[in-house]
Amino acid sequence: MKRRELICGAAGAAASGLAGLALPALAQGALKSEYRMSSVLPPAFAWGRAAETWARLMREGGQGRMNVKAYPGASLVQGDATRELTALRQGAIDLVCGSPSNWSGTARELGCFSLPFLFPDHKALDAVLNNSAFVSQYFDAVRRAGLEPLALGETGFRQLSNSKRPVHSPADLKGMKLRLPPSPMMSDTFQELGANPTVMSWADAQPALASGAVDGCENPMELFFASKMNMLGQKYVTKWNYMNEVLLFAVSRSTWEGLGKDERALLRDSAQAAAKAQIAEVRKFFAEDLRQAAAVNVAVYEPTPAQLQEFTVSTRRSYARWKAQISPTLVGAIEQIVQNSRKA
Repeated sequence: MKRRELICGAAGAAASGLAGLALPALAQGALKSEYRMSSVLPPAFAWGRAAETWARLMREGGQGRMNVKAYPGASLVQGDATRELTALRQGAIDLVCGSPSNWSGTARELGCFSLPFLFPDHKALDAVLNNSAFVSQYFDAVRRAGLEPLALGETGFRQLSNSKRPVHSPADLKGMKLRLPPSPMMSDTFQELGANPTVMSWADAQPALASGAVDGCENPMELFFASKMNMLGQKYVTKWNYMNEVLLFAVSRSTWEGLGKDERALLRDSAQAAAKAQIAEVRKFFAEDLRQAAAVNVAVYEPTPAQLQEFTVSTRRSYARWKAQISPTLVGAIEQIVQNSRKA
C-alpha cells in the first residue's frame, strides 16, 4: 500500500501541475484514435507503473482526446524489447518507456549508461542526470536514432543473486552459470569476471532458476522481491551496484512531427512528471532493500571499497572495448562528471 501511495501521490501532484496544459479545441481528426506505448515491465513494477502514469497524465491533460495506452511485456514486438526501436522508427509504436540498452545493437551510443561500475552511487548518477550539457548531448544521440527524447528515469542499481555461495570477489564467480538479458556487453563483462553467462528471456529464467539449470542472475532488488526470487533458490545477494541504466521516455519521430505545440508540451511535461515519480519510487526500494532481504532470510553482502575495486579492475578490458564501440565521447563525458562528483 505504501508503494501505491508513493506513486499515486507523486503522479497526482504531477497531474495537478499539468492541469493548465489541457489541450485547446482542435480540429476533429487531428489526433490518432490511439497512441500505443511500449513498456517491458507491467504495472507490478515501478517501470511499468511509470508507463501507466505517463499514459494517464496524457489522457487527463488532453481531456480524454489523447488516447494513450501502455502495452506492457513488450507485447507490441512479441515480447522482444530489442525490436522496440525498429518498431518506433516504422511507426508501429508511438511512445516508449524503455531501456536504451535493449536497442544498443541498433543504436550503440544509447547504451552509454550501461558500462560496468560506471556509477558508484546515486550521487554520481544524479550528477550526470542533472548536467544539462550532457543530457543535451545524450538527447541528440536519441534523436539520431530516430526518436524525440522527453525525460529520463532510472531502472535501479543491478545486484547479483545466486543459489550457490556468497560472492565477495571475482574468484567466487568462477564457473557460476548466470542468466543474462540479450546484451553482448553484459555477457562479455561476466565472462571476464569468470562466470558462465547464459542469455535467456526473463520468462524462461524463472523456471531455470527454480530447477537449478542456472545458478543466479543480476537484477534490481525491486524485481528480486516482486518476483519472490528467494523462492527460486536465490539465497545470496551481492549488493555491488554494478550498473544503473536510465529509463527513457520518448516518442517516435513520425508521431512527434504529427503533433502540434500544445500536444508536444503535454507529452514532455507529463513524461517528466512520470519520470520524477518513478525515480522516487526506485530510490525508496533501494533504501529499504536490506530490511526486506532480512525479512525473507536472504543474505546480502556489501563489498568493501577494496573488493569493489577488484571487481572493477577485473572488467577493465571489457569496459575499454565497449567504451570504444559505444561512444568514447559520451562515455568520457560521463566519466568526467562522475569524477567531479567525487570531489563535491
